[in-house]
Amino acid sequence: MLKTLHIIGSDELGGAERFFLRLVSALHEDGWETAVILRHGSALDAQLPAALTRFRLGMRTPLSRWRIQRIVRSWQPSIVQTYMGRATALTRLPENGSTVHLARLGGYYSLKRYRHAHGWIGNTHGLCDYLIEHGLPADRVFQIYNFIDMPAESAIAPAPPLLPALPENAKIMLAVGRLHPVKGLQFLLEAFARLPEHLDGQPVYLVIVGDGPLRQVLQNQAGTLGIAQRIHWAGWQNELLPYYRAADLVVFPSLKEETLGNVILESWAYGKPLLTSNSRGARELCAHLENAWCVPCQDTEALAAGMQHLLTQPELCGRIARAGQDKVRQQFNRHRILQQYQQLYQHLQGSDYPAASA
Repeated sequence: MLKTLHIIGSDELGGAERFFLRLVSALHEDGWETAVILRHGSALDAQLPAALTRFRLGMRTPLSRWRIQRIVRSWQPSIVQTYMGRATALTRLPENGSTVHLARLGGYYSLKRYRHAHGWIGNTHGLCDYLIEHGLPADRVFQIYNFIDMPAESAIAPAPPLLPALPENAKIMLAVGRLHPVKGLQFLLEAFARLPEHLDGQPVYLVIVGDGPLRQVLQNQAGTLGIAQRIHWAGWQNELLPYYRAADLVVFPSLKEETLGNVILESWAYGKPLLTSNSRGARELCAHLENAWCVPCQDTEALAAGMQHLLTQPELCGRIARAGQDKVRQQFNRHRILQQYQQLYQHLQGSDYPAASA
């Protein structure tokens, strides 16, 4: 099999990093000779398979570029795949070499740091259209979705109480993601404040899993809105299973800039009903009343109405949850997406692939 080297410059965990972990771990488990280059001190290090070959760099100075080149010359991978801007900018391969540089993008970024790659992977069709519209050659832009591993049936079964602090009979809404403006959590808090404290005689709580620069701002907002006592801030969690198991409804209120949304796939995989804003990613993945309840971005009234309606309509929730689960099984499973990556790698290495910059 081909040797692949995967390079990422992140020091913290987020949605893109979770997918990096899933993909390189899956390639490694599938028998591919796989290695990674990580930033010194990256939280990813402890999450990767122990037997996976890894190199650690500073990822901050021009010296890192030379070290990456040295690792590539020594390890001789067929494919070097970089993730996001820092790693891509530092990776400069010789134009006359046999190694192909693929840059994987998960957002609508400026392409200045990406144009020197030999090819580009976008995780949605909309993102690939953007890359081509901004001057990248269409025959070197490839679309491959993210995948999500399906949990065991026992993981989907009803869960025991999530936390002693929450009433055992609480209706729990779950939001997962980095506490960043694009995730739209400020609008979720405003919408949650519109809900009654009880629905069908049960107390209503919001659990937010994640961390980020807006944590204090959001907590202050919750206090101002008078809902702080009905929100549990779980912080960053490596293991999401208990939270998805406990949720009655998953809410994903991202702004339109959200490219895909791993939370969409996760909620479907766990068989949970999903309420999502119509972000770019959600518009490509979701169908209103079929596999999700979709509302306009930044519309707190629609968010509140959707939450209240779904929390009181168990039959509707069950129907859209089952449809979402069917879709993730068919289109976003590990085998399907891994096969697409493997076929792309083999195609690129087996062809006279251009190495010139776009």
